[in-house]
Amino acid sequence: MAAGQNAGLELRALTTIPEFEEAVELQKVIWGFADIELLPRRLFVVANKIGGQTLGAFDGSRMVAFLIAIPGVKSKGSYYLHSHMLGTLKEYRDRGLGKKLKLMQREDALQRGFQLVEWTFDPLEIKNAFFNIERLGAIVRRYVPNQYGTTSSHLHGGLPTDRCVAEWWIDSPRVNSLLAGKPEPRPHVEARISVPANIAGLRVSDPKQARVIQQEISDQFQLHFRAGLAVIGFENTPEAGIYLLGNYAVSD
Repeated sequence: MAAGQNAGLELRALTTIPEFEEAVELQKVIWGFADIELLPRRLFVVANKIGGQTLGAFDGSRMVAFLIAIPGVKSKGSYYLHSHMLGTLKEYRDRGLGKKLKLMQREDALQRGFQLVEWTFDPLEIKNAFFNIERLGAIVRRYVPNQYGTTSSHLHGGLPTDRCVAEWWIDSPRVNSLLAGKPEPRPHVEARISVPANIAGLRVSDPKQARVIQQEISDQFQLHFRAGLAVIGFENTPEAGIYLLGNYAVSD
């Protein structure tokens, strides 16, 4: 990222109705969702009032990225944040805004006593997977087939919305070391799952083949997760994005 690329950009909490309405409009531009699939203004209002997070990035008065998270509770009574959506306008991507919003989210969460932030992501989105795992230090231990049903978004290509669940243990040694620029040694890799580097193109040119690949990847994830493995790393090659799985203990 070139120096000064983010000059003039401001990150701040979203607190007003007009800001929430702008975040709704950004969903249409970024994902192309039909109106029925948009997160409505009232959800942003509620998240802001019940201990969630509504954050945005602005270029002057224009919102160019946003994040929304809501509080959740595990079956054993522990609290966490579910980071439901983060979106950036196309012309502002690859400028570090996503990471800046996630670090802002982490700082706020730590101040309020949260230890875990979770979100879902498409395992076929190689760039996003690398960011979540290698840049933020999230791990993955769950896979959910077709979590949201088939959507109207052009980004989903008509495929089932299979999702990995990212667990971001925001005060763990893994995350603290990574964010300090001194990542921990990687645990032994027990298995690998490869996603073809051209999967985005296949979604458009050959959706049937893309669906076959998606199902194969789904089967592999679920097999390894049942065996107790977790995604602990991610590698990029010219041919594929590769999930690295191994044993990883989390005190949750």
